[in-house]
Amino acid sequence: MTEKEVIGVDLGGTAIKLGRFLENGTCLESVTIPTPQPATPESVIDAIANIVIQLNSNKKAVALGIGTPGPADAHGRITLVAINLSGWKNVPLADELEIKTGLKTIIANDANCAGLGEAWLGAGKHYQNLILLTLGTGVGGAIILNGKLFTGHLGSAGELGLITLNPDGHNCNSGNQGSLEQYVSATAIYRDTNKTPAELGQLAENNNIEALTFWQNYGKQLGSGLASLIYILTPEAIIIGGGVSASSQFFLPSTKAEINRRVLESSRINLRLMVAELGNQAGMVGAAKLAWQLWESN
Repeated sequence: MTEKEVIGVDLGGTAIKLGRFLENGTCLESVTIPTPQPATPESVIDAIANIVIQLNSNKKAVALGIGTPGPADAHGRITLVAINLSGWKNVPLADELEIKTGLKTIIANDANCAGLGEAWLGAGKHYQNLILLTLGTGVGGAIILNGKLFTGHLGSAGELGLITLNPDGHNCNSGNQGSLEQYVSATAIYRDTNKTPAELGQLAENNNIEALTFWQNYGKQLGSGLASLIYILTPEAIIIGGGVSASSQFFLPSTKAEINRRVLESSRINLRLMVAELGNQAGMVGAAKLAWQLWESN
């Protein structure tokens, strides 16, 4: 019997990553193309469809999964908004790609796909209940419950970076004030220090006291935010990804100490705090897992 495949796609503002995957997670082939500029829905859909058709020349693919930079509707059919892509509002992405490729298609937010990827083949592969926090320009998140992505009845659950950390804090693009994102994103780090996370990481490597102190305080703030999420979700594991995670050795010890201080032991028994393993492949891997789940549910 011919072995079936799916295709996972990670749609970003500058690049689109696509890969063919077997059910056990083996990636048979992957391709990266530049995102068309301007990245209108028509040009992006055509670009994705053309590569998917090439990747599926052997006709073994049974489904297509796509991670997009923004929220999808509850059914994984419509891209409601796409950050850094022009003219994207309520785009029926799944329908359009099904017509052009002939493959059943499902879409999800890229942070959700990254979480699903880490849960399938990365740091979270031994756990059924976990959260992923991506610490980058903003702070994204994903919730995996019983091995499945949890997005709530509207499709927009899991915006973990937008929870309130300080009611009187900096204004957030979400309309919130003092959100976790306003304290632990790369943007917030630069705002507060005039240095990038990479620069502060390098200084910490060289035992710079100010940088080491910064990371220790950063870890405490991250731990404070995670405490709220732990009380609600009691995950088995928390996975930290995104560019800022490159300096995790300098802040995770104080994050862990802050969690232990704030969270009752009964809510954190055997809780693991880990660093993501898949890097910038996580979104494509998670999109492929989404495609497998779609195919299995039909």
